[in-house]
Amino acid sequence: MSMQFQLQNAPVDIISSVRFNPSERYSNFLLASSWDTTLSLYDTSVENGKLLTRVDCVAPLLDCCWDELGRSAFIGGLENRVRMVDLESGRCNAVGDHDDAVKSVLFHRQSGLVVSGSWDRTVQLLDCRSSSRVYISRQPHKVFSMDMTGNLLVVGMAGRAVHIYDIRHMAEPFQRRESSLKHMTRAVRCIPTGEGYASSSIEGRIAVDFFDASPDVQAKKYAFKCHRAAEDDMDAVYSVNALAFHPLHGTFVSGGSDSLVCFWDFKARKRLRQYPRYPGPVQALEIDSKGSALAIAYGGDVEIGLEGNTSGNNGIVIRSLGPGEGKSKV
Repeated sequence: MSMQFQLQNAPVDIISSVRFNPSERYSNFLLASSWDTTLSLYDTSVENGKLLTRVDCVAPLLDCCWDELGRSAFIGGLENRVRMVDLESGRCNAVGDHDDAVKSVLFHRQSGLVVSGSWDRTVQLLDCRSSSRVYISRQPHKVFSMDMTGNLLVVGMAGRAVHIYDIRHMAEPFQRRESSLKHMTRAVRCIPTGEGYASSSIEGRIAVDFFDASPDVQAKKYAFKCHRAAEDDMDAVYSVNALAFHPLHGTFVSGGSDSLVCFWDFKARKRLRQYPRYPGPVQALEIDSKGSALAIAYGGDVEIGLEGNTSGNNGIVIRSLGPGEGKSKV
């Protein structure tokens, strides 16, 4: 198989999320949610990939995730509803409702609950077995991005707000923070070791923060400029739309509206690698559980939306990662 290849039968509109199957046996299976209202399942183990199934949904999708066993998926989007999708039958069952678009969905493996974050300023815990709401947490702003590590949930919102919860005690966040970034948050991803998280903004910056509130640890947090370029004697600044951590090396990749993907060593504070430019703005990234493959979803400007993106320039590239690719050089 070549170093990278383009998946055949990509969604026809902006790809909002890509997620590899969490199980080791099926780690080559990739979910992709799209503004074209579809959820697609691919087998990436073969050259050019194979579309295994495509489920048509009611409205544009903004996020997706797998269940614990990697047999079903959860989706959220402009339908204002969280659904569980049986990937064999294509059947979709509602498991929760919001009053506005569902921007982020996660599956908490320890409890078996689905966590959904919405533009309606709530985070909900949902029991997919009974299709019932276990808890609803009111937020001060719209939810833009969420991620989890263990029992810790990081919620990135409008207004530069970041709340950190112990999912077992959702009544109050155990930390309320203001983002180190000066502009709107685009993505939040937790460090695999559980020590903190990275976040990105529309203004070409990434921040690295740590959970430990002690002064010595907080002194290590920082933010840096990236996905920028000198164009016509001006500094062109691009949104950093996606982040993904390497599960083994602890480094991470970022993808921006400049159509570039970069590998970063956050401990050494260095860029490890920049890949050649992709055909369109990078919208979503994911590294599989083995650290052997990187999925890169690119496409039109996410601000344009379904009707405005008519170029058809959307796709997913699967890049093979060598044993040392993305590994710290320190």
